[in-house]
Amino acid sequence: MFIASYILSGQTSQTVSQIGANMDLDQFNQLKAEQAMEALKPCVHIPSWIQSVVMQRPFVSADELYQTAALHAQTWQWSEISASLAQHPRIGEKKAAMTLSEKEQQFSQKEQVQLDTEHDFQQALYQGNLAYEHKFGHIFLIRAAGRSGSEMLAELNRRLENTTEQEQLEVKQQLSEIALIRLKQEIQ
Repeated sequence: MFIASYILSGQTSQTVSQIGANMDLDQFNQLKAEQAMEALKPCVHIPSWIQSVVMQRPFVSADELYQTAALHAQTWQWSEISASLAQHPRIGEKKAAMTLSEKEQQFSQKEQVQLDTEHDFQQALYQGNLAYEHKFGHIFLIRAAGRSGSEMLAELNRRLENTTEQEQLEVKQQLSEIALIRLKQEIQ
């Protein structure tokens, strides 16, 4: 559970345990803007997206929230995506980056749970990650949730054939899918 402390209207501080704790839509709609932004941070590190979604509140349904979030994800610029990639672990890494919040580390571990632990697979994934980073200058990003390790490795190898422009579009799509899955897990 992600717990944050906030200075609230004249009070010294208050703990808001609902943030990041699978809250319902009404709770999200009632949060102060700063709190709502904190609740969305584990979904994706793109401040413009977080702010745009928060400013659209109140939402009348969870579907409206998800559609709004997806719509705003389409506006992401490569500079924002690139900065967000720095917050993601390599696919196959057992421990997420120490800069991630506890909630983000839990998301990452849950999303990568289906990765094969065989040495040959891990070695192929490691080599593929290195080749990808050398070619594109950033980590290989893929929505791991619902995919097997062999599927992710096949996608890594396929995407190594992409041009930079093609790959940027694929990364944007994958990051959007990750953000929306996380949003749906957090706010119902």
